Amino acid sequence: MRERLVLEAQSVSKHFGGLRAVDGLSFGVREHEVMGIIGPNGSGKTTMMNLISGALAPTSGDIYLDDRLISGRPARDIARAGVARTFQLVRVLPGLSVVENVLAGAVFGHKRLWGREARKHAERQLERVGLAQALNAPVSTLTYIDEKRVELARALAGDPRVLLLDEWLAGLNPTELQTGIDLIKSLRDDGRTVILVEHVMDAIRSLCDRCVVMNSGQKIAEGTPEQALSDPEVIRAYLGDEHA
Repeated sequence: MRERLVLEAQSVSKHFGGLRAVDGLSFGVREHEVMGIIGPNGSGKTTMMNLISGALAPTSGDIYLDDRLISGRPARDIARAGVARTFQLVRVLPGLSVVENVLAGAVFGHKRLWGREARKHAERQLERVGLAQALNAPVSTLTYIDEKRVELARALAGDPRVLLLDEWLAGLNPTELQTGIDLIKSLRDDGRTVILVEHVMDAIRSLCDRCVVMNSGQKIAEGTPEQALSDPEVIRAYLGDEHA
C-alpha cells in the first residue's frame, strides 16, 4: 500500500532568466513526517519553499497538497488550503501586539477562526511556544528568538496541514539554539507535518525523518539524515572532491 503523501512536488523547476534556481525537483512528504531540505548556500532551498507557499509560481512542474494542485495559486489560497510558513528573515507585523500578530494566523490561515474563539486559540499557541506572559506586549520590545516564537505561533494558529520552517534556528546563540530544537521536536511529537530548511546539522540529525539534499537547484540525494549526509555527492557538494 502506498504511504499517504500530504505534499508532493513533481518535476518542479523555477528559472530566473538563465538561472535554474530549482531544476526538475521531485519529492513527497508523508503525513506526520519531518522532512529536511538541505544543501550549500545558493542551492535553491528557499526558492523551493517559496514555490510551495505560493510566493513564487513554478516555471514548470506541479505541487500537490492532499492530491489538490496548489502550484501557481496565490499565496493566500495556499495558506487557506493548509500551508503555513516562517521566513528566513523574521516577519512580524510591527504595529500590532504579540497576540494580535498570532490572531492574524488564526483569522487568515487554514482554520479561519473569528472573534473570541480566535483570541483563545491565539493565546493557546503563544502558550505552546513559551510566550504566554507576553500576550499584550508590542512586538518591538521582543528579543530575536521571541520574534521567531511569535512567527511560529502565528503559523501554528492556522492549524496547517504542512508547516514550512525556513532556517528558523538561524542566528540563535547556543542556549537559544537548544531551546529552538526542543520546541521543533515538540511539534514533531505532536504529529505535525514539517518541511525544515536548515544549516544546523545537529538539528537535521535529531529532528528529521528524511532529507532531500539540493545542489545547484537539483536533488543530489534523499534518505534518512545518516544516509543523505554520508552520500559521496553530498560530501562533494559541501566539502569538495578531495573529501568525497
